[in-house]
Amino acid sequence: MDHIAVIGSGTMGNGIAHVFALQGFPVNLIDVSGPALEKGIKTITGNLDRQVNKNQVTPEQKDATLGRIRTFTSTEEGVAGARLVVEAATENTDLKLSIFRGLDGFCAPDAILATNTSSISITRIAAATKRPAQVIGMHFMNPVPVMKLVEVIRGYSTSDETARYVMDLSRRLEKVPVEVNDYPGFVANRILMPMINEAVYTLYESVAGVYEIDTVMKLGMAHPMGPLQLADFIGLDVCLAILRVLHEGLGNPKYAPCPLLVNMVQAGHLGAKSGIGFYQWKKDSKDLQVAPRFARVP
Repeated sequence: MDHIAVIGSGTMGNGIAHVFALQGFPVNLIDVSGPALEKGIKTITGNLDRQVNKNQVTPEQKDATLGRIRTFTSTEEGVAGARLVVEAATENTDLKLSIFRGLDGFCAPDAILATNTSSISITRIAAATKRPAQVIGMHFMNPVPVMKLVEVIRGYSTSDETARYVMDLSRRLEKVPVEVNDYPGFVANRILMPMINEAVYTLYESVAGVYEIDTVMKLGMAHPMGPLQLADFIGLDVCLAILRVLHEGLGNPKYAPCPLLVNMVQAGHLGAKSGIGFYQWKKDSKDLQVAPRFARVP
């Protein structure tokens, strides 16, 4: 089995490490923070326990999966010998460029460098390395252990060999890879984020309330989750960052983020991660309530 390294132990990183290790790949999970790594392993353990309870994974498979994951606070040590490195750090262009410059020097010459970015240009990231043919986007969906899609994004210089390897590898993870080209937002977020932004505008302009907007989209369009709840789940800061990438990259005013979204992010109301966004989020509670600011008086 090829050795895999994952940069970042947050929500996406630990999910990516989980699915690789479950399918038998040795995984090095890398983060600058020891406590963050401990939290990531705790999350993986909890998600595996849920899979055991649903009879999707045996207790033996759980133990074997955890046994395949090693943690590192040193990137240079963590990527040594890796055939594939998947970067899953914060959605920040400067940070990702810095990481890839470092990876280019630390990794074996034949290593493939993938980024889990949901919107940042693969071509721009690849240009920070001396191996642009071996740089590719590998955009997993959240939650990674559950969602089947992997958006595989080819940069301007990504080779056929690199794309073929990542497509085949994604199938070995029991995912469904879809190959797309490198333009702002790719496919998923180019379509999803304008819908979320329009839902925020619909609230901002008092056309309807949070509950009403989400109910229309769930019952009328058969969406499993309304766009405002989904925005909270993704993180309003992430939604804003992606919309700004779309707006800047495509130069079209239709991608301009709603002022309400900007204000909420500035106020620190980021959705599930901060406990409040369009909804109030309580840990381990399925009783989701509209945030007091948006509650409608009967």
